[in-house]
Amino acid sequence: MTLRRATTADAALLAAIQEEASRAGVAHVYPPERFPFPTAAVQERWRLFTAEGGFAVVTDEGFAAVADPFLEAIYVRPSSWGSGLAVTLHDAAVAELRARGVARARLWVLEENGRARRFYERLGWRADGTSRVVEFPPNPIDLGYALVL
Repeated sequence: MTLRRATTADAALLAAIQEEASRAGVAHVYPPERFPFPTAAVQERWRLFTAEGGFAVVTDEGFAAVADPFLEAIYVRPSSWGSGLAVTLHDAAVAELRARGVARARLWVLEENGRARRFYERLGWRADGTSRVVEFPPNPIDLGYALVL
């Protein structure tokens, strides 16, 4: 598997990966029959992110994105869950943050996303005591995590 830097041409791919992973991983938070995935908005988010120089690495099966000091996202298609791809993406994202001089990386993860929380905790991330209300209905809670680099 080869990681490459994402470009604006990858916006649809990034959105498709995010949608597939979200439907499988957080449907209990965002039931699709009540909260349809905002495909167009997510695609535009990733188009703007890459157009503005945001760093993301991608394969056909997943991607990771960073924006100092945040690990913005890691999404992996469910067909690749358990393959080690998420760790590879994580490590590439953390390496990029280190290269940028970030000493304490941060991320947000849904409080009710136990799978993601366990993943990050296995890799050394710790809850930092912060939280926020997610802007999208049904407005779940995000928990802040930090990793000393």
